[in-house]
Amino acid sequence: MALITRGFGGRRRDDTDLPPGQYRTDDFPVLSAGPTPRIGLDAWELAVVTETGERSTWSWAQFTALPADEPTVDIHCVTHWSKFGTRWRGVSVDTLLADVETAAEYVVAHCYGGYTTNIPLEDLTDGQAWVAYEFDGEPLAPVHGGPARLLIPHLYFWKSAKWLRALELRLDDEPGFWETAGYHNYGDPWREQRYQAD
Repeated sequence: MALITRGFGGRRRDDTDLPPGQYRTDDFPVLSAGPTPRIGLDAWELAVVTETGERSTWSWAQFTALPADEPTVDIHCVTHWSKFGTRWRGVSVDTLLADVETAAEYVVAHCYGGYTTNIPLEDLTDGQAWVAYEFDGEPLAPVHGGPARLLIPHLYFWKSAKWLRALELRLDDEPGFWETAGYHNYGDPWREQRYQAD
């Protein structure tokens, strides 16, 4: 008697894996608040800035030479779609903060094009977040935040800021673009924290 039949693929993902109010899609919808910035790799730079003004910076070559992870994660957009099993390559935020001394409790992600979003620092550490530069084995397309974007899969996807250029460490919380427009300050999809009143 065979224990595993031919073609067995493991546990099938179904809608019970969806946060409340979400639907599953195999597409990767493109949603942006403005035009897509085009940043040449020779001009791209990523900075981590502490609350005291100390800066750590990486050029594209320096950044992509850092140890990389290849997380496979589910992502959830506040506009109700979820995409299962997305494959990324990127640098853990833990790696970027390894030599940084800070008393900060919050981070503001700053992006090329002017977008910002706020995140508690504890949500970016301990293997929870990356600065991703590949999606599905290919360089990250500009419409999806390339050359590099934040990836925080346990929060709604607007927190995974596209076109990342800096992580500003702060002692106080400073709401970003969508948060000042009425979106939830934290954005947990499992608690349906879409808007400020949620």
